[in-house]
Amino acid sequence: MIKKLFTRNSIFELSPADKLLVYSLLIFWAVIVLFPLYWLFITGFKLPIDVNSGPFYLPFVDFRPSLHAWGYVFGEIRSETVRPFVNTVSTGLASTTLAIFLGSAAAYALARFKYRPRVGAILAFIGCLALVVVAVVLGLPWPAAVLAGIVLFIVVLQTIGKRFKRSLANSDIAFWLISQRMLPPVAVVIPIYVLFQQLKLLDTLISLIITYVIINLPIVIWLMRDYFLSLPVSLEESAAIDGASRLQIFHLIVLPLSVPGLVATFLFILVFAWNEYLLALFLSSAQAQTMPLMVAAQNATRGPQWWTMSVLIMIMIVPVIAMAIALERFIARGLLIGAVKG
Repeated sequence: MIKKLFTRNSIFELSPADKLLVYSLLIFWAVIVLFPLYWLFITGFKLPIDVNSGPFYLPFVDFRPSLHAWGYVFGEIRSETVRPFVNTVSTGLASTTLAIFLGSAAAYALARFKYRPRVGAILAFIGCLALVVVAVVLGLPWPAAVLAGIVLFIVVLQTIGKRFKRSLANSDIAFWLISQRMLPPVAVVIPIYVLFQQLKLLDTLISLIITYVIINLPIVIWLMRDYFLSLPVSLEESAAIDGASRLQIFHLIVLPLSVPGLVATFLFILVFAWNEYLLALFLSSAQAQTMPLMVAAQNATRGPQWWTMSVLIMIMIVPVIAMAIALERFIARGLLIGAVKG
């Protein structure tokens, strides 16, 4: 009997004892991971006295569930909750969709085209751009500053720029893009704030969407570039022989095969935009306030009311979890489509 517990039927199967050990460890780890979510859920159905005099773990056993916190959130502070939630959904979906649209096109270009920009041209562009910014800050009208910068860039490029023979490759461009995410957001938040202040776009959804697209675009390009590189080039070459244009190849062949990568990247970027706090803190106040700011404001003004905070946090995470569950089937279908077409 004991011998059977440690006997494998094949090299591809675990013995009963090994299965018991593995599943015990998996269940133990699942409890550790899911317990904070369970605690968050039951706290949302507790009265303040149950939270302060706890801990209580089992509804109807340790405490009587109540909708007090839900009534408070959707009753007394409903007006303070609806607008931040709508703003979070709007900015998250809009910025993620734009980032996926622009980033996938840029990633495909980096994966399939060869770029050799010269160092001199890059330095000339950066220098002229810096001069344009300085000129605008000093009071020169921006159309005149931009025109002067373009003319100066052409002159420098045709003279000094030709002396720099070294050029960069696609891998250098990709690394430069992802290096933008290595920079702490606090290092650029002041320039971003001043920019939107001058454009009269503070406390608007447009400023948040533009900012989220810019900060998340490098991640989209980096992830989708690796995914496009894994796709067989022979499919695109066959389509090109049949007369398909590059745009048709990208739209009709590459994108359908890339559905799993696009969906995974979409969820990844959506979570970043959904939970972003620092940039939203500087760029919004009342009209464009998002849920992370609203939760922090509630905690600061009314103190740590954990029952209310639990409800607000559940309102934040449930849509993302639901979207992940819904798109999980889409990922599986995308894998099948790619397998058939490949």
